[in-house]
Amino acid sequence: MSKLPFVLLFTAMTAFFWGIYGIVLHKGTSLMELKEKTFQGEIGVSLRAFVGVGLAYFLIAVLVPVALLNRKRETGFWSVSGTVMSLFAGTVGALGALGVTLALAFKAQAIFVMPIVFGGAPVVNTLLTSYLNKSFKQIKPMFLVGMAMVALGMIGVFLNKPQPKAVDGEVALNWLAVGLSIGLAVLCWGSYGPFLHIGQSKMGGSRLRPFCCVGIAYFLIAVIIPVVLLESMAMHQTSGYRIPGMIWSILAGTCGAMGALGIILAFTYGGKPIFIMPLVFGFAPVINTIASIVEKGKF
Repeated sequence: MSKLPFVLLFTAMTAFFWGIYGIVLHKGTSLMELKEKTFQGEIGVSLRAFVGVGLAYFLIAVLVPVALLNRKRETGFWSVSGTVMSLFAGTVGALGALGVTLALAFKAQAIFVMPIVFGGAPVVNTLLTSYLNKSFKQIKPMFLVGMAMVALGMIGVFLNKPQPKAVDGEVALNWLAVGLSIGLAVLCWGSYGPFLHIGQSKMGGSRLRPFCCVGIAYFLIAVIIPVVLLESMAMHQTSGYRIPGMIWSILAGTCGAMGALGIILAFTYGGKPIFIMPLVFGFAPVINTIASIVEKGKF
């Protein structure tokens, strides 16, 4: 019970940083160089922003933990199973971030994307946690009613989002692509917490080791693969890097990494995914909405 305040503190930390993640990433994407207003151009600037996210994870979640592990002993140990599970958690986390990135690339707004992601992810988290813990029989009817309400709310937001007036030459909103991208983010981010918790437990409760694995996975998926795609396809002709765009994208990655660290610390103090993740996904959209209103100057 004495550890509960720390669990809540680090849960709030994650909710805050993940709540502003989409807005900061959207800002970074918008400040990249869009040479041609085409589909490839929009995807190109989004992938370049995604590279910034991956670089931030590499700095915060790989270099810093490695340096700290080399300087002092930490609770826990390396294990093959823990490393594999933590890398997998980082992979689904990175793919979820890619889903958000693509949804923004397809012209969806962060104030619309993030609440849907944060609404669907806890459902996936709870179902997956129940499956892993073999506790499906403990699911009560009211929980199923709650899931149905969440699903209806997501559909309502998706179908009734206010649409700005079309601008000549602007890439039209692709609802199918946006829906698939959001679905990817919901599925992956909903799976992130349970797998990370397993990875951490298989490393003896270590904080830095699973965090490092998450950073490595992000570096591979958010830096190496996008750079290869950008240089091997025509996207390098339709988009380019800009310093302000990279700064904001790295800040977005910093928000993501700090949120990931918050989850690990909450787990360290005894928090469980079935408790932590719904709180994160419950408060993050509130932060996202408030930050969006402030960012647009309509508070």
